[in-house]
Amino acid sequence: MRDSAAPLVGIIANPVSARDIRRVIANANSLQLADRVNIVLRLLSSLASCGASRVLMMPDREGLKVMLQRHLSRKQGPDAALAHVEFLDMPVTARVDDTFRAARMMHDAGADALIVLGGDGTHRAVVRECGQVPIAGLSTGTNNAYPEMREPTISGLATGLYATGRVPARQALASNKLLDIEVRDAKGSVRRDIALVDAVISHEHFIGARALWKIDTLAAVYVSYADPQAIGMSAIAGLLEPLGRHDKGGLAIELGRPGDCEFELHAPIAPGLVEPVPIANWTRLADGVPHRVKQKSGIVALDGERELAFGPGDEVSVTLRESAFRSIDVAACMRYAAASGLMRQSSSHTR
Repeated sequence: MRDSAAPLVGIIANPVSARDIRRVIANANSLQLADRVNIVLRLLSSLASCGASRVLMMPDREGLKVMLQRHLSRKQGPDAALAHVEFLDMPVTARVDDTFRAARMMHDAGADALIVLGGDGTHRAVVRECGQVPIAGLSTGTNNAYPEMREPTISGLATGLYATGRVPARQALASNKLLDIEVRDAKGSVRRDIALVDAVISHEHFIGARALWKIDTLAAVYVSYADPQAIGMSAIAGLLEPLGRHDKGGLAIELGRPGDCEFELHAPIAPGLVEPVPIANWTRLADGVPHRVKQKSGIVALDGERELAFGPGDEVSVTLRESAFRSIDVAACMRYAAASGLMRQSSSHTR
C-alpha cells in the first residue's frame, strides 16, 4: 500500500478524552472540542504538504465531525492545502466500541498509518484492533504515559513522510512493548485484553466509574515501561525503578497497607494529585513469561480504566510482550528528513 500514488492515513480522535472523574478530583483542565478540531486541521495541513492527501476519520456524536466539516467547507486560500477527509461509514455508539470498529475498518481499508488523539485508554483501544498498522500518538487524555506531548504539525509531517515512502520503515518505525492480560475461569474459558503501559489489580468488585484513582483499593501494579515524569499509575513504577519504553522487560509491584509495607512512595497518580503509595515489594517482568496475580478477586484496570472483573474461581496472569506493535518514531523521521534533505526544494528564482 505504501507504494501507492495515493497513500492513506487514518485519524482517530477521541472527542471526550480527558473528561473522566480524575479531572474532577484533581486540578486539571479538559481539552475543548475546538482545540481538538484545531489539532486535526494542523494534521491535515502537514499531511498534505508531504503528499499524503487521503485521510479516513472516525465519526462521532459529540460535534467534532460537524465542527471540522464546517471548517473544511470554508474556502481555503491558495496556499492552505489540506488533505481530503472521508469519514468512515459506521454506527456511532459514543463508547469505546467506536474506536475498536474504526481501527479495524482503517486496517481493512489499507491505511498506511494511524494518527490517534487521546490518552492511554484511546491508544490501547486502537492498538488492540489495528494489527501491524503503525500509529502516531498525540496526547489529549487524562493519563498520557504512552502518547507523547508533541506539536501536531510535526507528528503530521513525520506520518506523511512515512506514509508516502519518503522515510523508509527501518528508519521511521519503532517497536513497542505491551502487557497481555488473561483471565481463565474454572471451566477453561478465557478472557483476554491488553494494556500499553499499566495493568492494575484492584480490591474492588465492580467496574463503576472506570477511571482508577483510589490508592487504598489497589493490590498490584504491572508496567511495560515506567517514566519518572509520567502521570498515572505507571508513575508509581517510574519513581520506584525507571524503565524506558524500549528497554528490555517490565515491572511488577505489590502494594501493601500504610504501616505494613517497605516504605511509602509519593507519586502523581492524576494531574494535580500526588498520593502516598505503600510499596510491599517489586520484581522485573521478562518477555513472554506469565506472572500470576496473587489477588483472589477484584478488578483489572488497563491503562487507568477498570475493565475486567474476576472472582475466586478465576486465574489471572499478566505477560509482557516485546515488539508487540509498531509506532511512528517522529523524532527519527524528522532527523532522517533533515539528513536526507527531504524538505528542501529548488528555488525558482533566477539571477
